[in-house]
Order: sequence, then C-alpha cells, then structure tokens
Amino acid sequence: MEKLENMRNIGISAHIDSGKTTLTERILYYCGRIHAIHEVRGKDGVGATMDSMELEKERGITIASAATHVSWKDHPINIIDTPGHVDFTIEVERALRVLDGAILVLCSVGGVQSQSITVDRQLKRYNVPRLAFVNKCDRTGANPLKVKDQLRDKLGLNSVMIQLPIGLEDKHEGIIDLVTMKAVYYKGDNGDDIEITDIPANLLADAESAREEMLDAISMFSDDLMEKMMEGDAIPEEMIHEAMRKGTLSLELCPVLLGSAYKNKGIQTLLDAVVNYLPNPTDVENVALDLDNDEKEVVLVSDPAKPTVALAFKLEDGQYGQLTYIRVYQGIVKKGGELYNIRTRKKFKIGRLIRMHSDHMEDINEGTNGDIVALFGVECASGDTFCDPKLNYSMTSMYVPAPVITLSIMPKDKKSSDKMGKALNRFTKEDPTFRTYVDPESNETIIQGMGELHLDVYVERMKREYDAEVETGAPQVAYREAIGARAEFNYTHKKQTGGSGQYGRVAGFIEPLAEGEYEFVNQIKGGSIPTEYIPACDKGFKSSLAKGSLIGFPIVGVKVTINDGQSHSVDSSDMAFQQAAIGAFREVYPKAKPQILEPIMKVTVEGPTEFQGNIFGSINQRRGIIISSQEEGTYSSVEAEVPLSEMFGYSTALRSLTQGKAEYSMEFEKYGKVPQSISEELKKDFDEKKKAASNK
Repeated sequence: MEKLENMRNIGISAHIDSGKTTLTERILYYCGRIHAIHEVRGKDGVGATMDSMELEKERGITIASAATHVSWKDHPINIIDTPGHVDFTIEVERALRVLDGAILVLCSVGGVQSQSITVDRQLKRYNVPRLAFVNKCDRTGANPLKVKDQLRDKLGLNSVMIQLPIGLEDKHEGIIDLVTMKAVYYKGDNGDDIEITDIPANLLADAESAREEMLDAISMFSDDLMEKMMEGDAIPEEMIHEAMRKGTLSLELCPVLLGSAYKNKGIQTLLDAVVNYLPNPTDVENVALDLDNDEKEVVLVSDPAKPTVALAFKLEDGQYGQLTYIRVYQGIVKKGGELYNIRTRKKFKIGRLIRMHSDHMEDINEGTNGDIVALFGVECASGDTFCDPKLNYSMTSMYVPAPVITLSIMPKDKKSSDKMGKALNRFTKEDPTFRTYVDPESNETIIQGMGELHLDVYVERMKREYDAEVETGAPQVAYREAIGARAEFNYTHKKQTGGSGQYGRVAGFIEPLAEGEYEFVNQIKGGSIPTEYIPACDKGFKSSLAKGSLIGFPIVGVKVTINDGQSHSVDSSDMAFQQAAIGAFREVYPKAKPQILEPIMKVTVEGPTEFQGNIFGSINQRRGIIISSQEEGTYSSVEAEVPLSEMFGYSTALRSLTQGKAEYSMEFEKYGKVPQSISEELKKDFDEKKKAASNK
C-alpha cells in the first residue's frame, strides 16, 4: 500500500504554446528518463521526446496526448502531455478522465488565455485538483503576479503564490520558496545544480508579505496552523505542506509556482510540489455502476486484492497492432490473466502488458491499481470497461463533443481507396470526435471533425502513414434544421394490398423545444392508440429527424405530442404506426416555420493593440458579434461569436492583417439562426444537388 501512496497520475494541460511539451521534456530529464534535452522545434532534428509523430515535430504542436512514466524521489509518476489546440479537445478530455491531478501551465506574459479557460472547465468537470505553473518568466513582459490575479478573476480559483521570482525577463535567476523561506538558484548547463541560499536582502520584505498571504490562505484548512499563527509561533514546514495538500485536494486552493522550462528553472521544485500536494490514487474516489444492481454506484477501492476494474481510455494503432491504454482503478492486471469486456460481453487473455514512454515501450508483468499501462491486441473501443469475470461493473464514459465541420474526401485510385479505408477505420476507432460516413446521395466519403486543423492533420496522416493519395472537397459546415412555431397534425396511413393491410392514424402537434434535440410526449387517453403501438410512433417521429427537407441536415429542438389516433383490429401494426408517424411529420414540418441553424463559434483573437482595429474589422466582415475586448499593456484580446461558415481561411487573413503577430482559437458555442439571404442560397444549392443526383 505504501507504493500506492507514493504514486501520482498527472496531466500537463494548457493553452497553445504555453510550454507544456518543453516542461515535460525537462521533467523527463531531471527524473533521469532521458539524458539530453531536446526542443519542441528541435534545431538538432530530434524534436521533443513526447512529440513522437513526424507532423508534431514539423508543426511544433502536440496532436496526440503521450503517456510516460518517471520516478521522482521514490515516487512513481505517470504523466500525460496533452495538446493545447481546441481541435484536439478529446485528447484532453480522455486524459483528464483517468488522471488524479494536473499541472495547469500558463504563460507569464499571456496569462489566462482562451484555451486555459476551456482546460479549466474540463478539470472542473472531472474534479481534478491542480497546481498552476507560471512558465516563461524569462520572457519580456513577464508578470507572474498578474497571472495569479487572472486565475482568481477569470477562472474563479483560490490561487496562492507559494514562490516568488528572483528577477524577471532576462534577469530571471531563480525562485524564492515561501514555505522554506529560502532562495533557490538553478546552476549548471541544464539547471542540474541547485543552490539554496538566504533570500537576497532587497527581496526579503516582499517575501515576508507574500508568505503572510500564503499562510493566511492555507490556515483555512488547518486549525493547528491557525492557532500557531495567532500565537505568533514558528510554523513547521510539515504543517504547511499538510494544509496546502488538504486545500488542493478539496479543490478549494490552487498553489501557484513559477519558473522557465526553456531556461531550466523551477522544474525540480515543481516536481516536489507534485509529490507534496497532488493526490495519490487512494485520495480520489472513483465510482463504477453495478449493472447487475440497477446501475447502483459502487465506490472502487485501491486494493490489489480486490477484483480488477480498469478503463480503456485511448486506442492507438501501431506497427504491432492495436495498443489500448488503460487505467487500473481496482485490483491488478497481470500478464496472462483474464479480463472481461463489459460492452462486448467477451472474455480475453492479456498477452502483452507494457508501460509506455512516449513511443517507446517497456514490457512489464503486472500493473497495479492506480497504474496507467497499455495492452496489445485487445479488440475494444475507447471508453470500454474491463473487469474481473466475476464483476459486471461499468465506468462512466467521458464527454464527447459533437463534430462541427465536414469534408468530402476522394481516393485518387483503387489502391488509395483500400488504404484510405484502413486509415479511416483506425482514426475513427482512436478518436471519438472524428467520424466518417458515405453520403447515400452523392456516394462521397465524408469526414467530420472539430475544426479545419483537426481534419487537416488526419488527411495529412493518411498520406504519410498509409501512403493513401486523396483529394478533399471544400469544407462543409454541420448545419441543423429546426422548427419555429407550433403546428398540428392529423394523419392517417392506409395501405391495402392482398390480405391484411396497414392502418394507423396519429394526431397531435409539434412545437419548438427550448433545450435538447427531441422529446416525445404521450397524451393518448381512452386507448385510441393501443399502448403497444406508442413506441412505434416515437420511433417513426425520431427517424424523421435524421434529414430535414430544407437542406437535408438533421432536425433538432422538436417536441412531439400525440393526443389522439385510431387503430384497426386487423390492419394495425408497429410498422403501420411507424409509417403514420413518418407521414404525419412530413406533412406538418413545412407548416411549423422550419428554419436553418448554423454552428456559432466562440472566437478569441489575441494580438498587439496596434492591430485591434484590423481585428475588429475582420470579425465584423465575417458576420461576427464582438462580445468583449480587453487591453493589457501592448496586448489586446478580443472575444467574439462568429458563424463557423465564415471562419474558413481566417488564419491566413489574420496573419496578413497583423504582420503575423496575432493568433486565434475557437470552439463551438451554440447553434444560431441563419440570415434569410444565406438560407435562400443554401436551399438553392440543396435543390440543385438533388436535381443533379436524380439526373445521374
């Protein structure tokens, strides 16, 4: 059990370009995992250890989350480095689903940026305790204290500085540790030699007042500490660590550390904080649903003697077959042991068990509870629960956002067609936000994803990893149709063929639904439609929503109420009432003022203040509504809501308007009504496509 209390499962997440991968590279180095430091955009041609994909090295971004295992002062730590781009949000979701703690990395100049807000929302969704690490203290304009205030104002976190910088920008030399009240310098080529001295006299007053503030905040979590403060006694370090840990684990405190990963400063002290303040697997309550007992919640125990429960949270198809990353929540996973997949209801034997280090693997014989390990050759999907054959438990799955952008994709020849099929099969298995289907009308293969970059990366990977020569069409927006008013229906479905016919009458009304996609209400009285046919009516209405008649996109926000109908003792059947519901919907839909909805994105543009006018102009041109703008020094940040259809090619336009100095990020916000002129255009396009398809 002692080993388990030493274990940490942590994720490193942040806004794009805050230095997550650079930080992970330093952690690997100081923990003795690697013997040389490589940079993200590596001049040495190697690239960062955790960015193992060629595309990641070229673009200098993280695309797939990578797992590794290190040890710091006898504490085994499983680390997952996650992407910052909102297009790869599922990678962050599934990492957080299985992690116990996280390091939220922030840039000391940029502070809390748009993606930091998204990541923080994900951390809160899974109740993950976090430490904040203010990186890049060596950059011009660095201000960690401003970042601490932003954590409070923008994220609502109770942020507390537990370190102060010794010098900032090009004078950044080290940190002041407010717990030990010592100055820490990182010497040597790679910051290996740590020198601990007294705090410089000119910084002592600041350090004392910051320590006072820190003790004040953590005294809420320890009565003994509060008592000692009131009596003016010296406070032992151990007591500070204990109170800080308690506050962090309760999610009511966020300790703020600082440094510069690129300049090798502050990493060892961050690792100490991970060990001191972030939870071990026994500190976190994990719950499974007992499928044999009406999905009753069962608290899983971190005990190797208990029956095994594990969650498959990520799949990867490598050269040796499918690799399944699992987090063990209870019991142990042994090589040669048997597990049961709850979803497929199949038993399987564990052939090869490995521990991952980016794209290198180490064979191991067992994984204990709390461990993150990987299995080979197991047929499963992302989010499956594996149990001891004696149990029938399921873990709750992760939140998967719906895709907002589609693209048609065509193989250039037969050979590429087979390869493309293989690639699509793999990518859809690995990434739940990447979907694919064949359009029944045009017979084209359509891929769907979270944004242009998301689909770009997959098309590029098809070409590189599968040698599949493909051509893509113009990106398409995932529109929706909806109704704008209440309308009544009364429809009879009659079909007489030889023998028994089909008969069913349904009456009622449809109306817009404020929240959700579809709701069915049964108000039938006196058995005018027999109870056994009600589910068939529901099924018929539901199937009608798959494709609207305006532009052929799914219909959302519909509440259907049936209050009358009629059946026939011989001719009524499930099929008859299903057809009656479909007919009723087709008849009533045009009367309910149908309208087209488009995805509206929340767009955040950050750039120098001198270009603010250009940024405003570029958003207004794209039918955007500016929600807020903030200026901080020479930098400004603009938040807006812009229709996705107007955002194609925005990165190129923004670069040319701001001399390449501004960047933007966007995520799905809501669906909004399309203006009349665009609606007419979309309908016209749809009619032309229909005509062309029927002429073929």
